[in-house]
Amino acid sequence: MLLGKRIALIGAGNMTEALVVGMLTAGVAHPDELYATDILPERRAHFQDRYKIKVSGDNVDAVRHGQIIILSVEPQVLDEAFRSVKSVLEGKHLIISVAAGYPISRIMAHLKAEARIVRAMPNTPSSVLAGVTALSFGPRLAEEDQQVARIIFESVGKVVVVEERLMDAVTGLSGSGPAYVYLMIEALADGGVKMGLSRQVAELLAAQTVLGSARMLLESGEHPGQLKDRVASPGGTTIVGIHKLEEGCLRATLIAAVEAATKRSQELGRGTADG
Repeated sequence: MLLGKRIALIGAGNMTEALVVGMLTAGVAHPDELYATDILPERRAHFQDRYKIKVSGDNVDAVRHGQIIILSVEPQVLDEAFRSVKSVLEGKHLIISVAAGYPISRIMAHLKAEARIVRAMPNTPSSVLAGVTALSFGPRLAEEDQQVARIIFESVGKVVVVEERLMDAVTGLSGSGPAYVYLMIEALADGGVKMGLSRQVAELLAAQTVLGSARMLLESGEHPGQLKDRVASPGGTTIVGIHKLEEGCLRATLIAAVEAATKRSQELGRGTADG
């Protein structure tokens, strides 16, 4: 769906690149509707050469161009980014922030009372258009604004809507989760190598197994326990392997990892708010 809106992207890092690729691939925006800024000349040149969009080092000019402003900078520099463009931000702008741990209330403190704000938490698989993004909506957001945010982030994967108080849990699960999965893939491949497979074959088997299992879960709509039980036949190889995973407390360890990452996100958020 073509939005037909001018979009300014402040910060031309990896997530901005994922969004540009997603929006162009899905036909959400034309190149001449996108305007990305960055302090690094090489990033600006990369975006201009590869995606044929407008680029600049001037955030003010980009905001003047845009109807939708996507803030894709590190949270520790977001205050300064707001200060640099505050004079040109208007009620007509839809503000979307992907800065982790930066609450809507703090964004609102920089803006006029009528500001329309979306907070987004995408994850790194967005760079291959297979991400998942959690959205939280500010208090003055129209239904049309919510739909626009959904369309933008659906161009790089799935979208869920959560209350903002749950954003730290999203960070602990889907934000940090790719690293947990990479660790599991590496461990599975190590097991294959231990049993005689080549590293290349073992990594392919492990990665494709995770990919196929995730797709089967999403497309079937079945509970993961049901799908697990189908693989684990009585007295077979799988149930013996599952027993070893249970002995190693795999479930409890993954639950604890999500909990620890959530708490760390909360700590960082409080630190940002205090700083």
